[in-house]
Amino acid sequence: MEGHVLGPVSAEGEGGKRVPERSKAAALFALLVTAPGCRRTRKEIAEVLWDDENADGLVNRAVCDLRKYLGLEVVPHGGKSGYCRLRLPEGSVDLLRFRGRVARAAELSPPERFEQLGAALGEWDGGEPLRGLTESGFQMRREELRAELMAAMYARLDAAYESREEKWLREETEKWFERAPELSQVFRFYLLAHGDLPERRREGLIENWTRCNGKPDAALQRAIDEVRGPARRPAGTLLPPVPYQLPGNSRRPVGRDELIRGLVEAVCAEQDAGNSALVLISGMAGVGKSTVAHCLAPRLRERFPDGVLYHELNGFADGDLRPAEPDEVLDGFLAALPPYTTVTGTESKSNALRSALAHRSVLIVLDDALSARQVLPLLPGDGTCAVIVTSRNDLLRLQSERKVLFRKMEPLREADALEVLQEKVSAKDRSNYAQGFRDLVRLCGGLPLALVVVAQLLKGGARPLRTIPALVREMEEERAKLDTLDLPEHEMSVRAALQCSARALSEEARLLLWQLAIHPGPSASWEAVMDLGRVTGEGARTDRALVELVAANLVELQGERYGLHDLVRAFARQYVRPGPDGETADIERATMRQVLEHQLHNVHACDQVLDRERALPTGEPGAITVTYLSEPGEAMAFLDEEYATIQRGIRLAVCHGIKRYEWLLSMALVTYQWRRHRLDDALTNLRYAADAAETEAAPADCAMVYRVLAGTHWRKGEYDLAVGRLRRAVRLSEEDHGVEGRLSLARSLHRLGITLRKQDDRTGAEEVLYQAMELFRGVSDAVGEAAVLNALGALHHDRGDHEQALRLCADALAVVARTPERSGLADVLFTLAKVHLTRSERDEAVSLYRQACDIYRELGNWPNEDKTRLLFAEVLVSAGRTGEAVRELERVIVLRELMGGEGVREVRELLEGLR
Repeated sequence: MEGHVLGPVSAEGEGGKRVPERSKAAALFALLVTAPGCRRTRKEIAEVLWDDENADGLVNRAVCDLRKYLGLEVVPHGGKSGYCRLRLPEGSVDLLRFRGRVARAAELSPPERFEQLGAALGEWDGGEPLRGLTESGFQMRREELRAELMAAMYARLDAAYESREEKWLREETEKWFERAPELSQVFRFYLLAHGDLPERRREGLIENWTRCNGKPDAALQRAIDEVRGPARRPAGTLLPPVPYQLPGNSRRPVGRDELIRGLVEAVCAEQDAGNSALVLISGMAGVGKSTVAHCLAPRLRERFPDGVLYHELNGFADGDLRPAEPDEVLDGFLAALPPYTTVTGTESKSNALRSALAHRSVLIVLDDALSARQVLPLLPGDGTCAVIVTSRNDLLRLQSERKVLFRKMEPLREADALEVLQEKVSAKDRSNYAQGFRDLVRLCGGLPLALVVVAQLLKGGARPLRTIPALVREMEEERAKLDTLDLPEHEMSVRAALQCSARALSEEARLLLWQLAIHPGPSASWEAVMDLGRVTGEGARTDRALVELVAANLVELQGERYGLHDLVRAFARQYVRPGPDGETADIERATMRQVLEHQLHNVHACDQVLDRERALPTGEPGAITVTYLSEPGEAMAFLDEEYATIQRGIRLAVCHGIKRYEWLLSMALVTYQWRRHRLDDALTNLRYAADAAETEAAPADCAMVYRVLAGTHWRKGEYDLAVGRLRRAVRLSEEDHGVEGRLSLARSLHRLGITLRKQDDRTGAEEVLYQAMELFRGVSDAVGEAAVLNALGALHHDRGDHEQALRLCADALAVVARTPERSGLADVLFTLAKVHLTRSERDEAVSLYRQACDIYRELGNWPNEDKTRLLFAEVLVSAGRTGEAVRELERVIVLRELMGGEGVREVRELLEGLR
């Protein structure tokens, strides 16, 4: 495919299909191409393209249209992520080609950089980017792209100046000075390229520019001084030596181009406004902060003509190195800056540094800071200096006292991480070992330090590529992973790096870090983390410890959830011990039970909203924070967020044989799993739950487990297996002669009846359904009675006895209407709609289907909503209401994509036939 956004927006797929210009599909293409990672949320798309964050149906239509032109490979299904994205072939879009060449240019010599930037700017026709798009939401993106293009143009002018491309530079600056004389950078290079201007002409230009645009910035002033010559410099004929203390750095910061570009722009903006800039780059150990700082500083160098100062602060250094004291750092800085003061005392030296920098434009790089105390005395005052600070800590005090350009670095995305691993690997070997490389990226968690260690292992045949599968197996073992990622001879060790971070923690933070490593993950809510603090008794300041861990970048805060990087988890489990072995074992057992108890009571609270009829013997919560919700939508949203963590909790209970949670937690989660179509997960959990319930639960509770196990088989279409489980549930229910046993028997017979109907055993189904009816009436269970009446109505509908079916469903509707049970109501409405449709009463069917759809959506029951809307759309088409049918099918596509994408193509074909 081929796409363009740096001029008129256009895109063409592999088959020659062109996206119509000025269409919403073209706008969507441009929006995704210019987004980080080429992806946006549906809400963001709706806001930009329609100025309405709720235009979900319009977004779906635009995505479908774009996929029609560019293909499924380029516009993949979003699944459950909530994002729309593009998977662009390499080199297929002008913006990405431009950015790739600009990034490569930064590492080249001036003549090579001049050529590379010329190739990059060849993608731009010199006009407005994103032409043809009228949506107001693109104005900011257009400005950002224009600034990016101009930055590349300035960089090429600079490369031309350094390469002595005099003829080109004169011609280009004349063109730009005529077009935009007010731009400081344009005027600067114009002066440098036309150094032979007569003095009167030159001084007139400078005077006119200053009158119109204000005081020149540092870079322009330096150019003015240069063209005027030494005799015109106010400080005399000789300039003092300019320090450049930045050490060399050969490593390229893969995947950080956008971060570096953004920081360059932010620092330049502050300097142009006459302000100093303070950049703070934080992130976990090994994420590449120093590499980014060492790459960022050279790109900013030309903006700071008075030099670059550098100091390694050793905040988290290994071995015997101690953190640098501000006093000694100040000595080094003052020795490089005239008038070379000899004052004593940290405060006096700090004042002297600010005085020395007051009329200079200097860049300062402070690498690996431990605390704000280290950094604050080293900062300049007002002026146009800039400081880059890196730290594993977020330095909250520094952020509270100074205006900070704060950036937190995250591990690399898969594509960038693969680039680190495969830098020296041939294309053939990349293909041969593709899965192995992806596994290594996953096991390294995208952490650059870990990736560099693995790359070093594979480098030069020290560990042949054919051993990658064995290396993957080694790293799959958590206890062996950190040993593998340890190369002391190369001074590279993930374990040592994390040890330095952990050493700086308080005792409370170390204990909480260890507990979070015991937590099954991948993340935990605030309430769950606070509950961990109760394991060691009252008085623990868990909130303070958590803030410390987040600020130290040992705990990741994503949205409102807290998690650990896999390597941090492995390190904390092995090397952060809360006490002696015996005491540690006790705390570990208590922590696991606290985690599982928290999960059980919170999931059960949600399940009570989703299925008011199910009663689980969970007991009272005790010392647990429970989130009580009142609406099904809220409960489903809560479980959406917690689901991965709960699943891991169930695995934890299974691994440690804690049977209470094996069956209760699995049972509390199953309604959610049914409504989200997570049937394989439910089946796995419930098999463990059935084994645990056989030994732990009362007969009626054990029957309940087999009943929901059967319900899961039923939803998968495995009716024979479902019947077997239900007959076991019937036998268990019959062992309990009390009210609970009769109610359990009624529910088991009801499920057995509707399953036998699916097997076309209508006689057997009717027999057990009437037995269930009698039992439900005996225990006054209106919800159960309505469910049986509805099942009998469906049975009579199958037989063609539509009058009796209608009467039974009407009775079911009357009974269920007296209860708060919304799911049962929707089921009855669905059956009634089918009966009315068979009787050719289409208007009644339309009304009933619509009501059922609304209830299923309200409950978050995706499978039932999907099934009902598809039938509803068919009815609307037969009634000639095509527009309404299209909207229903668009919702079906969304539901199926949320449930994994199965059946989307068939619905899309139906939809295309209606448009």
